[in-house]
Amino acid sequence: MSRILITSALPYINGIKHLGNLAGSMLPADVYARFMRARGHEVLYICATDEHGTPAELAAAKAGQDVRTYCDEQHEVQKNAGDTFGLSYDWFGRSSSPENRALTQMFCEALDKNGLIEERTDKMVYSIDDGRFLPDRYVEGTCPHCKFEKARGDQCDNCGRLLDPTELIDPYSAVSGSRNLEVRDTKHLYLLQTKVEPQLRAWIESKTEWPQLAKSIAMKHLEEGLIDRGITRDLKWGVPVTKDGQPREGFENKVFYVWFDAPIEYIGATQEYFNAQGDADGWKSWWRLDQGADDVTYVEFMGKDNVAFHTVSFPATIIGSNEPWKMVDTLKAFNWLNWYGGKFSTSMNRGVFMDQALELLPADYWRWYLISQSPEGSDSSFTWEQFQGAVNKDLADVLGNFVNRITKFTETKMGGVVPDGGEAGELEEKLYADLSVLLREATEAFEAMEMRKAAQAVRAIWVLGNVYLQEAAPWTALKTDAVRAGVVVRHGLNLVRLFAVLAQPLIPFTAEKIAATVGASLPLDWPTTDARAELSKLASGTSVASGEVLFKKIDEDMLADWAARFGGGEG
Repeated sequence: MSRILITSALPYINGIKHLGNLAGSMLPADVYARFMRARGHEVLYICATDEHGTPAELAAAKAGQDVRTYCDEQHEVQKNAGDTFGLSYDWFGRSSSPENRALTQMFCEALDKNGLIEERTDKMVYSIDDGRFLPDRYVEGTCPHCKFEKARGDQCDNCGRLLDPTELIDPYSAVSGSRNLEVRDTKHLYLLQTKVEPQLRAWIESKTEWPQLAKSIAMKHLEEGLIDRGITRDLKWGVPVTKDGQPREGFENKVFYVWFDAPIEYIGATQEYFNAQGDADGWKSWWRLDQGADDVTYVEFMGKDNVAFHTVSFPATIIGSNEPWKMVDTLKAFNWLNWYGGKFSTSMNRGVFMDQALELLPADYWRWYLISQSPEGSDSSFTWEQFQGAVNKDLADVLGNFVNRITKFTETKMGGVVPDGGEAGELEEKLYADLSVLLREATEAFEAMEMRKAAQAVRAIWVLGNVYLQEAAPWTALKTDAVRAGVVVRHGLNLVRLFAVLAQPLIPFTAEKIAATVGASLPLDWPTTDARAELSKLASGTSVASGEVLFKKIDEDMLADWAARFGGGEG
């Protein structure tokens, strides 16, 4: 048994997350965590809300709340959404926690002592009417290149050119619309990433088994040349900047940049978890190499837009601290799940968000679709028609139909129990051989974190069960050979149990229902590749109960209603 630390990119605090966020980090992390638990490993799955930064302040102001109250409420909203989607976090923490505050300040002071922090004077846009410095993307105006009138201070969405806010024509505050702006000097702390470039490069190059997407993004940033990164901001809400345990002179009204403190919250949230259990030092065995973390395998899940911070900035922080911290072993990155080829957007009535999804159908419908269409090799697009196909064909026709058919037949024709007697025949021997191959494929895909391939292998096992049942035809055998019918039914019911085991990581709520039909309960150990043994798990005489229909099909009227409400749809 191994110790597996799993983290998924922190969801930002400003509102419920959409299905693209779910597909790109939290859901695949949960699938992997559930799989590794079923394999018998000690798993710690950590996530948290990312609560600092300008968007949090502005969202709170828009809601008419102070930022702490807003974050308190939104943390609970996001935690509840994760719970209802079956995300099996061991702990869902908060980047605004006292633990993360102390750790963030500690890291900065360690970097400072190692000569990797430098004070620099920047020129930034200040809004006199708003009384605040404006981050680049909160300055808007006319693009100097293409004359687009709503270009942001960091980039023009029309021509794609990268910009500096001082380049904009007729700039204004995106917060208030005020044009009463001026450029002011402001001091900030910079992390001298360029000084740790050799160690960082050696570390990244050592990750020979990283999935290609993450490795290629990391190497791209190295080849383009590292830059020193500002790690403080002129904001009120965030982790205060300190030195030697006291407010740093000249930085009393500044906080750490959200992208400096947010990754540290992986450690902070682990500390929160153990503190909640009354074990103040327990977190160290997961994060400190000098206190037992050398046997931990650490896996991170995230969308591709977060990779640079997790392969450059956060590792630079850890390396620069010159302390024995655990660093990530495997970083699994995902491309984007788009909405009909474009981005998810609430303002344009485009896309489905987690809370809305659950108003339409239970969580397992969405979980199966999002994993089976996982955007691993390239970006993928959500469509209602694809979703309908995944639900109707995979879940209802293949999985649901098999479970319903064999359990109802058992109830009505076999006395409602697992039959005994009889010997396996040629069809069963073929089933054992084919199933052993597919079990190996599924297990290897889950271990490799290849989500789409894992879902395909599990579906192939469901299909194999249907083919076996159709060919073995116990309803026909029963007319002339009750013993033979019993052999087939017994194998079919063991397949039901096996399907429940394989469904645990993917569709956990349904897996519970499937297991219950054959008198089993979860969690169940992951299967071996010995198919003969796996299809002999149920004791003869075990009660069987067919239960409710597992999946309801999506019809055309439902699709039309959803497309009208959320956008998308053919035509």
